[in-house]
Amino acid sequence: MIRVFNRYLLGDFIKSFLIALAVLTFVMYVGTVVQAIDWMARGISGPLIMKIFALNIPFILSFVIPMSVLTTVLLHFGRLSADGEITAVKSCGVSLWQVAAPIVFCSVLLSAVCLYINAEVSPRSHYMRRQMLRDLGEEDPLALLDEGRFVRDFPGVQIYVGKKSATKLEDITLIQFDEEGARAQVLAQSGEVAFDPATRIMEIVLHKVRLTEYDKHDRSDLAKARELSAESYPVTLDLRQMLRKGKVSKKPASMTFAELVHAIRNVRQAFPDIQEKGVLRMRTKLAVEANKRLALAISCFSFTLLAIPLGIRSHRKESSIGIGMALVLLFLFYLFIIIADSLLDRPEWRPDMIPWIPVLASQLIGGLLLYKNR
Repeated sequence: MIRVFNRYLLGDFIKSFLIALAVLTFVMYVGTVVQAIDWMARGISGPLIMKIFALNIPFILSFVIPMSVLTTVLLHFGRLSADGEITAVKSCGVSLWQVAAPIVFCSVLLSAVCLYINAEVSPRSHYMRRQMLRDLGEEDPLALLDEGRFVRDFPGVQIYVGKKSATKLEDITLIQFDEEGARAQVLAQSGEVAFDPATRIMEIVLHKVRLTEYDKHDRSDLAKARELSAESYPVTLDLRQMLRKGKVSKKPASMTFAELVHAIRNVRQAFPDIQEKGVLRMRTKLAVEANKRLALAISCFSFTLLAIPLGIRSHRKESSIGIGMALVLLFLFYLFIIIADSLLDRPEWRPDMIPWIPVLASQLIGGLLLYKNR
């Protein structure tokens, strides 16, 4: 009897999971429809737009698969509990562990799939997508301003940003070049950056600036350099040519898991332009990215352990209860990821371990609840 029941349970779970996966993936893509319309208005072909969107699917799946597992398990076991099927199989001497075994095994397989996507497929597709957007001139140049290292992608300047939050910049070093080499260095405490997609012009307004202008005839002699200070200093960059040529540099999100591990061990080798004061922050950022990918993959298994007893305890057939519980759990899970990303300047607090807190907590609480409901 248990084999027949398990086959029925697993088949029903797989069908519900695929439906949830399709629905959630569609929801995640709704926001890109407006962008697709804008690209078509600019003359970009439909097949090319579809290719760009297809390259974004692995990244979306790394988040949607755990969400689908959690939602499906909650709804699935909530329905079984409401229909009295759990009570019926228990009365026949079948334990809850036997009932849950095929679903737990399926979640382990899904965790393995997520791990492969997060480690290999998603970063490669993310990099290819960025490269295609660069070739089309559609990549947001603000994303090129990596923290903690000099960025050489912009025409006529090299820019170092210590910290970036949206369009706000802190601890900025900007070196301006001409045909003969470096002509000036600008140091600023903070700044604001704006980009006009229509004109492809970037405006950077620096605040509390110290400017060093090198001598035109002997730029290596710092004694001849002229130093100025100002409350603000505007810089205008024309990016029309830059955005249509060259390869994009690899960001942590574009690195495979093996590349992340290598970069963590050899930050200076992976980022040759990085300043010494940015090494620790970059290593922390890479470690957070690596642990975030692992935690997201293992969350399929963790969510299953937690969702099975929660679904049974709900005792309600209405799907709104299960969906509400899923949203709360997902919010708490992704809240810890946001906290980890916000603590990159506090490496002593080990933000790389924070994504594991909801994963391990879900396994512990789920295991205890399963034991009580055995």
